[in-house]
Amino acid sequence: VAELPDSEARLVCLDADWEAIAQESEENPICGSEPKNLAYALYTSGSTGQPKGVMVAHRSLVNAYHSWEAAYQLRTEVSSHLQMASFSFDVFSGDLIRALCSGGKLVLCPQEWLLEPEKLYQLMRQEKIDCAEFVPAVLRTLIQYLENTEQNLNFMKLLVVGSDSLYRKEYEEFKRFCGSDTRLINSYGVSEATIDSTYFEGTTVNLSDNGLVPIGRPFANTQIYLLDPHLQPVPIGVPGELHIGGAGLARGYLNRPELTTQKFIPNPFPIQNSKFKIQNSDSQRLYKTGDLARYLPDGNIELLGRSDHQVKLRGFRIELGEIEAVLTQHPRVREAVVIAREDQPGDKRLVAYVVSSPSSEDVTPNALRDFLVKLLPDYMLPNAFVILDAMPLTPNGKINHRALPLPDSATFCLGATFVAPRNSVEQEVAEIWLQVLGIDKVGIYDNFFQLGGHSLLATQVISRIRKKFEVELPLRCLFESPTVAGLAEGIQAAMKTEPERNSSPIDRISRNGNLPLSFAQERLWLLEQLQPGSLAYHTPAAVRLDGSLDITALEQALNEILRRHEVFRTTFSVVDGQPVQTIVPFQSVSLPVVNLGELQEVERILKVQQLMTEWGQNLLDLIQAPLLRWMLLRVSEREHLLLLSTHHIVCDGWSAGVFVRELATLYNAFSQGQPSPLPELPIQYADFALWQRQWLQGEVLETQLAYWKRQLGTIPPVLKLPTQHSSTQTSTGKQHSFTLSPTLTEAVKTLCKQEGMTLFMTLLGAFKALLYRYSTQDDIAVGSPIANRNRSEIEELIGFFANTLVLRTDLSGNPSFRGVLKRVREVTLGAYAHQDLPFEKLVAEVQPERHLGQTPLYQVWFVLQNAPMPVVELSSLTLSLLEIETGAVRHDLKLDLTETSEGIEGFFEYKIDLFEASTIARMTQLYETLLETVIKQPNIQLSALVKVLENIENQQRLAQEEEFKTVRRQKLGNLRRKPVKS
Repeated sequence: VAELPDSEARLVCLDADWEAIAQESEENPICGSEPKNLAYALYTSGSTGQPKGVMVAHRSLVNAYHSWEAAYQLRTEVSSHLQMASFSFDVFSGDLIRALCSGGKLVLCPQEWLLEPEKLYQLMRQEKIDCAEFVPAVLRTLIQYLENTEQNLNFMKLLVVGSDSLYRKEYEEFKRFCGSDTRLINSYGVSEATIDSTYFEGTTVNLSDNGLVPIGRPFANTQIYLLDPHLQPVPIGVPGELHIGGAGLARGYLNRPELTTQKFIPNPFPIQNSKFKIQNSDSQRLYKTGDLARYLPDGNIELLGRSDHQVKLRGFRIELGEIEAVLTQHPRVREAVVIAREDQPGDKRLVAYVVSSPSSEDVTPNALRDFLVKLLPDYMLPNAFVILDAMPLTPNGKINHRALPLPDSATFCLGATFVAPRNSVEQEVAEIWLQVLGIDKVGIYDNFFQLGGHSLLATQVISRIRKKFEVELPLRCLFESPTVAGLAEGIQAAMKTEPERNSSPIDRISRNGNLPLSFAQERLWLLEQLQPGSLAYHTPAAVRLDGSLDITALEQALNEILRRHEVFRTTFSVVDGQPVQTIVPFQSVSLPVVNLGELQEVERILKVQQLMTEWGQNLLDLIQAPLLRWMLLRVSEREHLLLLSTHHIVCDGWSAGVFVRELATLYNAFSQGQPSPLPELPIQYADFALWQRQWLQGEVLETQLAYWKRQLGTIPPVLKLPTQHSSTQTSTGKQHSFTLSPTLTEAVKTLCKQEGMTLFMTLLGAFKALLYRYSTQDDIAVGSPIANRNRSEIEELIGFFANTLVLRTDLSGNPSFRGVLKRVREVTLGAYAHQDLPFEKLVAEVQPERHLGQTPLYQVWFVLQNAPMPVVELSSLTLSLLEIETGAVRHDLKLDLTETSEGIEGFFEYKIDLFEASTIARMTQLYETLLETVIKQPNIQLSALVKVLENIENQQRLAQEEEFKTVRRQKLGNLRRKPVKS
């Protein structure tokens, strides 16, 4: 007693005071706490970054301890536990009760020692640690130290790895440093289900599989369900979202009832107590983890990654975990993290962060890319590889994604034979490529199309070259010489022959007086007069806004776009018999809000569909400004739909991308109380319209017309398509959607590379072969849109710039499919080189016979979507553009294709007055069959290809007839069995 420090605390001596103590009651003190009361509320950032308090009850924590005891035999097998987690991490609670409730010792490790493996290891040996739970990042560092010092973890009895991804290769590597008696456990859990839910322990793992180590099977009193989006169980091997049920479930989120309802859902499969015929209260709810997993044949569960770690990039859905798993197979890679960075709005790219294996040679970005090229499709290849000494960690030992550094020029992949620009022309061309492709470095022998270029970006390159060097370089030059060196040679040759070319810049004009329409606008205006009330050229859309929305900032951003782009404030009227455009002064427009959050879910979904349908049917009057309308639907606290409506006369597909990017940039600034960061536009669409009319005359017009007159010659014949009805004047239509498999998509892209074709050319060639089969005609003309943004001044303008190209191909002489592709390529490149002639001007010159409701010169439309259309992710909000169908179509038949990660997605759009749905369904099947055939036999002649398609059609027809007969026999049999009443 004398040695105790001074204190104001009451001192109780058990021996000297025992006589008084013995007079007290021996009954346990009465405690008001019950098992259902809270043990703790732990805040976690989760995947959204917004902290949320998880409420865990005493009963759940007690159950967690008994589950560990049953699985790990804590009382008999281990005695000294290491505590490495911070107090704000639920693993701390797990370590604490595992040690103290089993009668063991708990050793606290200083936080700064987690990445100082020598000190950490000395502590473990000194304190005779035989049980510890590591996050993978800390264990990797420790294993590296052990390998360098030739030491091991033989003294460990229980080594648990959890809270982050553990790859199969690492699991085997870690086992090499453990003793024969060491149990190596991979655990999985979430705070919402009280720390741990499953665990895996195996003697070996299958290293031929590139995934993560299985997370095993559930602990006692825990149920795991892998469910599809409809909450139905998925079969073995099929991915599903992992749901957790049982005694470990938290009560929910503190003061977040909406989030609790969203994540803790009613259990569709409650467990019944057969003896008492009542439901088990632990089984009434499930927690939606957001993790994707699948069952393995042996019953273990394999984690596949986060559903919210899936990103969409250039139309592809990409699972970042897949790239990480493949990267870690590289012999020199110890650890890898892949993220999608968007440091500039609309410029999203994949960046890989790599820690190399100890005692290995330095690994380079080029070496890593070369390794991945053999194992991953092009769209999954990272743009940059950042080599790190170690991954940045959070205080809890997890990888800190927000602390990953920006990539610099040294991290980007270069051509295998990188050569820097050798002269000023090559330097300028390289700079243009860097701007257009969004990369940081390019060599003079790098291939434009292998770096991600396509025809739309090629047009931008040529427009920038025109402005920079004042030479008219044909687009064909880039296709035929797709390197900086080759293009520079073409520029130098053109500069010698065109030293004094006038680039005819677009200047700003006076807004006084009547302003003319562009040629494209004039045609749409005329169609509007001929078919008043038609929805064909009205373009409703919706922007989905996920996250925390600042409605005031959104309204400011919309009005700033309305102010910036005069084309939205333009009206169209007639003066002296001619259509003219008038720009009205800017006036702020309010954003009406419709609140649907109070409706029940089913009612809310129906109401959203109703409002979107009504919005799609609303007509805009071209004499009423503005020609941009908006309305906001508040679906829930964190989900909104911004409905937009405009007319094609002031906006095209490229403009939609400009709109979304500007909306994101402006919203981001206004929500933070900052001014607009966008520079004022030097010119507007009205300036372009007048410039177009002044420029497109004389020699320029004659050169363009001469090509098209040669190309079209006589008027292209009308295609004899399999129509079931006579042509009418309506524009009512439907769509038939389909998706080509990823395997078929990759095979098509391989064919493109082998034949030197773009994806557009190959898919168009196949479509023309299909039209040849249906029409039996060898002169086939197809309409196709082109962005027509071939001048740098108009790339950031909103307006109707898109032009229509008539792609007419001669298929006579029974060519092979390879021959068809070559003919399509020539026609396409020629059309690109003469895209400046407006379709309206071409029609006026050629003067084909006109029919109301039918497009002159072609009846069929083909498009491969590649205009920049970003999914923009801000700090608290994600923007994505959705289309609203109006039920009106512009062409007799249209094939619309888009390249995605699931394969090439597309749809046939058709007029229901002309085509039966069954005809379009068969056409879709034949298009897919045709692609499969020409990939295997690119030299197949058209006549043989037609026979293959006819055989397939005959088989389909026979199968349908047999099915019809079977159904008819069944119906007749049912009629015979029915009693007849008089």
